[in-house]
Amino acid sequence: MKVTTTHGPKTLPDDYAGKWLVLFSHPGDFTPVCTTEFYAFARRFDDFKALNAELLGLSVDTVPSHIQWIRWIKENLGIEIPFPIIADPMGFVSKQLGMIQAQSATNTVRAVFIIDPQGIIRTIIYYPLELGRNIDEILRALKGLQVIDREKVALPANWPHSEVVGENAIVPTAKTLQEANERLKQYKGFDWWLAYKPVPPEDVEIARKYLERASKKPTPIAK
Repeated sequence: MKVTTTHGPKTLPDDYAGKWLVLFSHPGDFTPVCTTEFYAFARRFDDFKALNAELLGLSVDTVPSHIQWIRWIKENLGIEIPFPIIADPMGFVSKQLGMIQAQSATNTVRAVFIIDPQGIIRTIIYYPLELGRNIDEILRALKGLQVIDREKVALPANWPHSEVVGENAIVPTAKTLQEANERLKQYKGFDWWLAYKPVPPEDVEIARKYLERASKKPTPIAK
């Protein structure tokens, strides 16, 4: 689809071919929770870039409204918004992507789409209007998807801090009896259907950084 943004027209997903894209919607400009989210996304922008990912916001507002809001954030919170925001005043893009739900009627909810370099939506997360997103969890999910694709594995709950398998990855379940009989000869595990193997240390370190940072109490800028 073709969209209008604060950085000019873009075509999705073609203009992001070869990159990961985090497309996220917010209910509206000049709203308090959204403002805190854009501040948080902007602070993490370099982390997304390091993972070969781009950010793209969206709401049912016009480009002039987006521009004035971006200017307000810079002037009052001291941070540039480095990524484009889609203008969707008629709601065409939002409706096509399922970002407008019954509770909001006309405003987009807090949806997050993680799209891979082939233009395939890999993860969808919906937050209600009242709950702001945890940016480091989105980064962890993005990094996890990249590990999954490269290593051909699955990742456990709370990875890389799994209570069951630690920082390891889950080996895909055996598909034949012969594979099942050989599984624990090849990998560590609890049974043929729950085996695991190490993840490259550099990947674990990056994912752990996001979780640790998410648990730290930041210094607020509130007056």
